[in-house]
Amino acid sequence: MSTSASVKPIAIYHEHPDWFKPLFEELDARGLPYVRLNAAEHTYDLAEDETPYSLFFNRMSPSAYLRGNENGIFYTLGLLAHLERTGTPTVNGHKAFQYETNKALQLSLLQSLGLPYPKARVINHASQAVKAAEGLRFPIVVKANIGGSGAGIIKYDSVEALEQSIANNEIDLGIDHTALVQEFIPARGGYIHRVETLGGKYLYAIKVYTTGESFNLCPADICQTTTGVELVRNACALDAPKNGLKVEGYTPEQEVIDAIEAIMQNSGIDVGGIEYIIDDRDGQIYYYDVNALSNFVADAVNVIGFNPHKKLVDYLEKKAQLVTEEV
Repeated sequence: MSTSASVKPIAIYHEHPDWFKPLFEELDARGLPYVRLNAAEHTYDLAEDETPYSLFFNRMSPSAYLRGNENGIFYTLGLLAHLERTGTPTVNGHKAFQYETNKALQLSLLQSLGLPYPKARVINHASQAVKAAEGLRFPIVVKANIGGSGAGIIKYDSVEALEQSIANNEIDLGIDHTALVQEFIPARGGYIHRVETLGGKYLYAIKVYTTGESFNLCPADICQTTTGVELVRNACALDAPKNGLKVEGYTPEQEVIDAIEAIMQNSGIDVGGIEYIIDDRDGQIYYYDVNALSNFVADAVNVIGFNPHKKLVDYLEKKAQLVTEEV
């Protein structure tokens, strides 16, 4: 009986309908075999010992619960452990997704690496928020441990406001009933810094100028450059509202690049971004967010001078190594 070789596809596992359009376009342009897996409606066989994929790219979002897809979050941790047991090459695998879905774990990593972060305490009940805030500089934020896209963050200017919020039962600790009580850092210059990495190495960096009214700083949602040039937001829903964010590319100091690469390599995040801020009060740098589900900036060529999705697919293609099977 004759046999022929077929290439195992790259699996792109995701639940957001719009964020990954540029990735799919680049894969299509190269004619690479891939399958799209819906993380919100998925099944796997625990007895399966052979991988059907040349590579499994985890694009599950911790903000899935905002779209009614929270069932995929904890499920994904088990799936990734299963895939790694079967020898399936993964990008942003089990270890990375543990960090993606646990802000307290992110800060614990920063602590272990000796890197500065906004002072924080962890709570598992709203009644503990006032106690946790003792000794912190106000304003503070209460931040859900599993958030994403700025969700689950509330700012308080005083302990009295925090006490009133607790009395009114207004604090939601999120889907794992855990939250951070953390100092709010006023951003010097009115912007935060976001550094993207690929394969645990620096890729590019941007400054995101905020309106001060939202904690959603998704780079794919940014409207325009600092010079007023409108950006094509091809990774977002077509009806997504413009959010007033502005962006510009920049190159961080080597010390910052080294710190961010250390964070990514120690968290197992293959593709991701780190956000940091400079405190307007004293000039101190603080790292405060580790993202394994990192969306590249909108209209990247106009902002940073190249298309990061091309580099991403270069990475995926090399990682997949075009595994073949006989059929």
